[in-house]
Amino acid sequence: MSKNYALVGTGGRAEFFYGAIARDFKETAKLVAFCDINTTRMNYANQLLTEKYNHPEIPSYKSNDFETMIKKEKPDTVIVTSIDRTHHHYIIQSLELGCDVITEKPMTTDVEKCKQIMDTIHRTKNQVRVTFNYRYAPHNTKIKELISSDVIGEVYSVNFEWALDTQHGADYFRRWHRDKRNSGGLLVHKATHHFDLVNFWLGTTPETVYALGDLRFYGRENAESRGITNFYQRAHQNERAINDPFAIKLEANSHLKAMYLEAEYEDGYHRDQSVFGDGISIEDTLGVLIKYKSKAILNYSLNAYMPWEGFIVVFNGSKGRLEVQVREQSYINSGGSKTDEGKVREKSIRVLPMFGKPYDVEVKEEKGGHGGGDPLLLNDLFGQSKEDKFNRSASHTDGATSILTGIAGNMSINTGLPVRVDDLLTL
Repeated sequence: MSKNYALVGTGGRAEFFYGAIARDFKETAKLVAFCDINTTRMNYANQLLTEKYNHPEIPSYKSNDFETMIKKEKPDTVIVTSIDRTHHHYIIQSLELGCDVITEKPMTTDVEKCKQIMDTIHRTKNQVRVTFNYRYAPHNTKIKELISSDVIGEVYSVNFEWALDTQHGADYFRRWHRDKRNSGGLLVHKATHHFDLVNFWLGTTPETVYALGDLRFYGRENAESRGITNFYQRAHQNERAINDPFAIKLEANSHLKAMYLEAEYEDGYHRDQSVFGDGISIEDTLGVLIKYKSKAILNYSLNAYMPWEGFIVVFNGSKGRLEVQVREQSYINSGGSKTDEGKVREKSIRVLPMFGKPYDVEVKEEKGGHGGGDPLLLNDLFGQSKEDKFNRSASHTDGATSILTGIAGNMSINTGLPVRVDDLLTL
């Protein structure tokens, strides 16, 4: 049985969803409408639909006509890929109008918005799913399988280091994410993936969070301290940006040009802001210590200016140790090579039994982003879903648990004190 889908927010992440429906799920899913604050951007999304995917153009609605769109087009499910601080608005309105929701991570950005979403789900009985595609990556699923199989026994502690490189990591400081009011900072916007992975791997939830963080590399003050004086606020038609390795040239990329540069006159959004400009309120250097209800301890770090992209995670258990390293080639959101999206370049998974011989675990990669994980997620969302022994599909509770970890981290950074997650929200 085919379901109808409307999508709100036609920016860089939207095509991942509407492109998949148009290309791979014509029998089970139907696009019925786009919604955005920006008409130019919606027109470009329709252009991609017709020219790239050979799909008929669909109606488009401005954001203030969202309710009209729901009532007229009658979607079963609304896909929310708008700016993070607006997720709650579209999620709640969709639920109240009788729709289910698929939302990009993070589900929302602060405690109050999270409470509003949870209350609305409880009241309407409609469903919200959060798209944690990292769960579906084969190496992450293998980690879950190994831990669940008691290979290293009960996990007592985890060391988890995530590295964002100077292509992908820097991009958060060019875009709307640089304003913490929009994104919740990297502890919410980006680390929601990582905190969810730990919840998924260990089968537990966080109890207490203590965090430290600061803006150490990006931003004007840090650039000045390193002797950088070539300041500008945006790169477009700016001579100072010509030789800046951190600058992004919108006019040189047809996709970025059509989606952002040609749409600026409507909403004033500049996609190419300088990573060393003013107005950055998010951290680029973060450390978090978390105690879980299972009594496991997580030592987590995130740095957004590294020479490579990926993660190192180590699990210490009652029967041994599990060591994982994954190097990825990511891409500048809505502008880089799509063939490189989430592509795994190198990976190693090694089990070190307490009294046995260490051994490596092979993981087979499939076609598609994140080692074949993205197609699995998309099929779970839009196709004929299959029974999954790993339970990778993420609910609103999973979405709330992961963001509350990051929100608690932000609170701890501000106060210098540990934060109990259960004190924030009763799930």
